[in-house]
Amino acid sequence: MPGAPIIKPVWAVLLAAGAATRFGGNKQLAEFRGEPLARHAMRLATEVCGNRIILVTGHEWRAVNAACQPNPGFFVVNDAYAKGLGTSLALGVRAVPHTAGAVLVLLADQPLVTVRHLRTLVDTWTGDEQEIVASAYANTAGVPALFAAGCFEQLRLLSGDSGARDLLHDARYSLRTLAFADAATDIDTTDDLLRIENNVRS
Repeated sequence: MPGAPIIKPVWAVLLAAGAATRFGGNKQLAEFRGEPLARHAMRLATEVCGNRIILVTGHEWRAVNAACQPNPGFFVVNDAYAKGLGTSLALGVRAVPHTAGAVLVLLADQPLVTVRHLRTLVDTWTGDEQEIVASAYANTAGVPALFAAGCFEQLRLLSGDSGARDLLHDARYSLRTLAFADAATDIDTTDDLLRIENNVRS
């Protein structure tokens, strides 16, 4: 009988490139619990993946990169960030070393995501190269999500704003989901941020 698959390293791909036009400013730099959203997400990524991190910047990339320090990993700049989230994810996955077994995809604007949930996503992965482990919320599945190496070729081809959602319904991949309602909370406007901050305090 074949043995269990060898589980290769998981790299975090943190997407923080967008212009966030609905927010009315650089959303990645807006503060949540006393720190910029992008730095908050970087801290979570570091706790889970250590120095195996790819930070994808774009809009005002110098300021976003500075806000994410210390970044023990690497950063890349997406000059095509205005074309959509898919371009950032594709660039981030292309920057991951060939030794990576999976990528853990995070967004900078989901402030209620926890280290515990991210670690559970990683721990749920069986090591299968054709597996996806996604968060389940609001009657859907999405990020944060882990995509094993068998998904990399398709992720590198992404464009536009569709992200990796199509892969979740692709029969080539095995999908596992973990319920996490707080992933439904994201920041699109300043009102969203104020509401979330007030809910956290109450």
